[in-house]
Amino acid sequence: MHASCVVLGEDGILIRGAPGSGKSTLVRDLIGLGAISGTFAALVGDDRVALTQRHGRLVAAPHPALAGLLEVRGLGLQPVEPTMPSAVLRLVVDLAEGAPRMPEAAEETILLRGVRLPRTVLSPGPGRAGTVLWRWRRLRVMMMTD
Repeated sequence: MHASCVVLGEDGILIRGAPGSGKSTLVRDLIGLGAISGTFAALVGDDRVALTQRHGRLVAAPHPALAGLLEVRGLGLQPVEPTMPSAVLRLVVDLAEGAPRMPEAAEETILLRGVRLPRTVLSPGPGRAGTVLWRWRRLRVMMMTD
């Protein structure tokens, strides 16, 4: 799938969007924000990830040719740490022009490979990493109370 994936805590976050929409930048920002906030964050895969349905869960893994590499605009593919070999997806983030302004209006679910996942739609631009971190924390609280 043409997407990127990052781990926050123990949860995979799949980031989808058109070429040039900022998927790699969002991954880099989430890893940096995780480091400052004390939340574990690591790259699973950038630009292309494999999705496999296992026991009712969707697992993302990097394309072998791109494992451990992140595209940095103007520098090309760069090695990045930390990385994870795979992650169970808990959230899908779609980067799209014209996304709803209020996060609540952008929240919904999506069915991928037979697994229903929470989905958030965000406009390309600054501040997205904070919004993703906020949405992920809300999901964690909801999972703990279920």
